[in-house]
Amino acid sequence: MKYRPSLRTRRMAMSTAVVLALSGANGPWVYRFSSERYHEYKINKPDYKAANGHWDLLDIPSGNRINTIHAALLHTGKVLLVAGSGNNRKNFDAKSFRSVLWDPKTDEFTNMPTPKDMFCSGHTQLPDGKLLIAGGTRRYEKLKGDVTKAGGLMIVHNEDPDKPITLPAGTRFTGSANGRTFVSKDPLLVERATKVFDRRTGTFLRNDAGLGRIYVEAQKSGEKYGTGTEDNYRIAGLTGSDARNVYGIAQKLALDKKDFQGIREAFEFDPVAEKYITVDPMNEARWYPTLTTLRDGRVLALSGLDEIGQIVPGKDEIYDPKTRKWQYTGIVRRFPTYPAVFLLNDGKLFYSGSNAGYGPADVGREPGIWDLATNRFRKIPGMGDADEMETSATVRLPPAQDEKFMVIGGGGVGESDRSSAKSRLVDLKDPAPRFRDGASLEEGTRYPSASLLPDDSLLVTGGSNDYRGRGGSNVLQARLYDPRTDTYKRVADPAVGRNYHSGSVLLPDGRVMVFGSDSLYADRANTRPGVFEQRVEIYTPPYLYRGSRPELTAGPKSIRRGGTGRFTTARGATITSAKLMRPSAVTHVTDTDQRSVALGLKRTAGGITVTVPGNRALVPSGWYMLFVTDDRGTPSEGMWVEVP
Repeated sequence: MKYRPSLRTRRMAMSTAVVLALSGANGPWVYRFSSERYHEYKINKPDYKAANGHWDLLDIPSGNRINTIHAALLHTGKVLLVAGSGNNRKNFDAKSFRSVLWDPKTDEFTNMPTPKDMFCSGHTQLPDGKLLIAGGTRRYEKLKGDVTKAGGLMIVHNEDPDKPITLPAGTRFTGSANGRTFVSKDPLLVERATKVFDRRTGTFLRNDAGLGRIYVEAQKSGEKYGTGTEDNYRIAGLTGSDARNVYGIAQKLALDKKDFQGIREAFEFDPVAEKYITVDPMNEARWYPTLTTLRDGRVLALSGLDEIGQIVPGKDEIYDPKTRKWQYTGIVRRFPTYPAVFLLNDGKLFYSGSNAGYGPADVGREPGIWDLATNRFRKIPGMGDADEMETSATVRLPPAQDEKFMVIGGGGVGESDRSSAKSRLVDLKDPAPRFRDGASLEEGTRYPSASLLPDDSLLVTGGSNDYRGRGGSNVLQARLYDPRTDTYKRVADPAVGRNYHSGSVLLPDGRVMVFGSDSLYADRANTRPGVFEQRVEIYTPPYLYRGSRPELTAGPKSIRRGGTGRFTTARGATITSAKLMRPSAVTHVTDTDQRSVALGLKRTAGGITVTVPGNRALVPSGWYMLFVTDDRGTPSEGMWVEVP
């Protein structure tokens, strides 16, 4: 008899077939779903966190989300996040400039009134605990196809030795030969001419004209209103001797690309009053400058694009926090924008070669030690991938006394698709310092963020293979670097990709805040424009998953260089090291403030006594986080201590 399945059997077979069909169609989704659930389960297991740490997204209210370009830890424990216009032309045109203050202890966010566009400014910590911010954006760049009016740099000469002259915005310049008229966009002060005498005889020789630089544009749109050669320009509105003594000279004024233009304005942010304070403006407009604190507490401003959109031609200047005024150094040295320049223990400066973009490929790129007093520059050889230093990160490895530096990753000049996986090391205490290659990253990485941790390791995270993350090239990896063994250890991966306009900040509780990212495109095919990454991630290192940690319960709020301070702690017998860590002020993965200074340590009954080194260049005046570490390598929470 031929077998005929029962109705129940037929129903079961049909159900099984449907399930198998659905599984076949949705297999990839089922696999991804199960994989993601397993990954989530895995990274949240206590033993995984203890070995690799953990990432969390910061819950930021919608009204406080900004395009964070700059971040600085303040001695109140709060973090100042600065966007300015946030690389958004609409914000710039609307004069919508943003800063937000975040309190990591309470997770409270406060919008700060922001007086100018601090987008792409420079900043550094001051001796009194305020944050100096200088420079920013006057105008956004225009690509060649977007430029409708010919324009460029007009150099104005004043040959009158008796008086300066001020030209208002809207001043018209007409070429003597070409007959074309161009109009200035801003007011300009041109200093009087300088009388030059023969030093031996006192005989008058000549007048050296005072010079001013101003951006001008044609009155009408179109290529025919531009020029291709140098010409002298008469200035409308001048009469008598002024018309003879004051004139302009310009090279090509055309429809070429117009770069970003900087501002002179400078401000101090007061962490206690929680507001910006206007100070004396810089002598030079700067966009993408570096500010580096010197041994005496004054601040050196370097490089940047000026009000014309050109590299500031080596006119470095110094800010005095006591007078709140700027003064030229009187020496000339050119660097690309955002040069990584660090204060050394003898008061000289170290330039690692790291930078963030603008400038000729063959000017100011070589690393070396710079004596600011004499302008002598001693080049340091041996740099690996020396032509891929743009968008690299530089870190002064702990302890700062050793003067060992590491340069991480980087890429080719401009919009190059080349990137380096190298980590280059140099010992500046060596009589003949030379770079050598250290442990490598897994892949070429531009824009890596690097934060010193209180256990003397280094968190290196983020970056991208290609310029601004093109082709979906963000590196979703994090590593802990051990300077003692020159090894990287892969740890928990971040959830958010980071490239251009990103950075990281060590918090007083030992966690790390990672912010920003400004991808050029939003897809791998490079067809959709990118969107600024407003999410902020917090990395909790493995040492915070070991249970209890040492705690400093009391101690002095201020310790002088060469002085000692006694701090109480219930676990004094287990403390093995103490250090002062200077709070970060970071932008474009450049942080010249970051340093970890080892302290002398003695265990006492019920606590410890620490000794601060006496070298002012090693320990610049200001506020620091005091961390102690126990015999398991677990750090305390940072206690704020002032070095006056």
